[in-house]
Amino acid sequence: MPHLFEPLRLRDVALRNRVAMSPMCTYSAEDGRANDWHLVHLGARAAGGVGLVVVEATAVEARGRISPHDLGLWHDDQVDGLRRVTDFVRSQGAASAVQLAHAGRKASTHRPWSPASGAVADEDGGWPVVGATTEPFSPRLRTPAALDEGGIAQVVTSFVDAAARADAAGFDAVEVHAAHGYLLHQFLSPLVNTRRDGYGGGFEGRSRLLREVVRGVRSVLPEGKPLLVRISASDWADGGWSADDSVRLAVELAGLGVDLIDCSSGGAIAGVKIPVAPGYQVPFAERVRREAAVASGAVGRITTADQADAIVREGRADLVLLGKALLDDPQWAIRAARELHGAPERRAAGADEVAPPWPVPYGWVFG
Repeated sequence: MPHLFEPLRLRDVALRNRVAMSPMCTYSAEDGRANDWHLVHLGARAAGGVGLVVVEATAVEARGRISPHDLGLWHDDQVDGLRRVTDFVRSQGAASAVQLAHAGRKASTHRPWSPASGAVADEDGGWPVVGATTEPFSPRLRTPAALDEGGIAQVVTSFVDAAARADAAGFDAVEVHAAHGYLLHQFLSPLVNTRRDGYGGGFEGRSRLLREVVRGVRSVLPEGKPLLVRISASDWADGGWSADDSVRLAVELAGLGVDLIDCSSGGAIAGVKIPVAPGYQVPFAERVRREAAVASGAVGRITTADQADAIVREGRADLVLLGKALLDDPQWAIRAARELHGAPERRAAGADEVAPPWPVPYGWVFG
């Protein structure tokens, strides 16, 4: 059996394979509510054979949205739309997770295809934003108010409440978004967090908010429900967050009940040149898995079946998260399984059929 299609167990959740749909913002919600777009977009990848569908960044506060069109779980009336998604994903044999997020100083921006760009003005529905400090991400975005300790406590509460709603919506797992320059990453990165209180300074102070969020979220999730955290494993800049920091953080998060570290990178500051290449972030997942002794997920320019299978086979990551490859081909997992199983030498080894089944309405055609 190709390693990519071995089951993966995280607590009580058994994924049918190691292929996951990476959380990708589509900026298509109204008032934070999921709609038919999300059902079709996410459901198609579940029907296409992935093991785990991770729903895009879902704001825990209205002020924590990247754009006015982000999904949200800051209110109870946002639960039902997401429950439609989780019910359908489960009916197709896949599991679902939701990425809980707060954009911090990167909030209140126009969605990418809007004729306007940069910050959304008050008169167009924009809002005040918050951050670790008062330094804006760029001159074109809003200047944040630095969170005081009361504001920080409210952020923690918002993540915890959103996690409880995620459980009510039927998600099989929850991912905390601590990457890409959003609020939790803003606190982690020494390039951004110049605070002088208990939430700044050295590693322990800068990681304190994330640890408090993780501890709170874990406390409201059922014991058998996995908790994931996405990190930016490197800021790709001198003096920034590093791979060594990520390994240290992963050890601490595992001790708090985190089951998998989803390893991305970048986003803390503008103007950084990232050496993008096929699998360029896989070494971060490999270090976290081997040195922190916790499951890891690899993401970033992973496109082919052989490439993804090798990552798992070589023990570099436990889960492979795909973005653009799944946008291009919702049936990527079915095709990959057939490609990997179809090689004559693999057949000779006696591997069982591993292709995820076609959806029932298609299966009678393809067999």
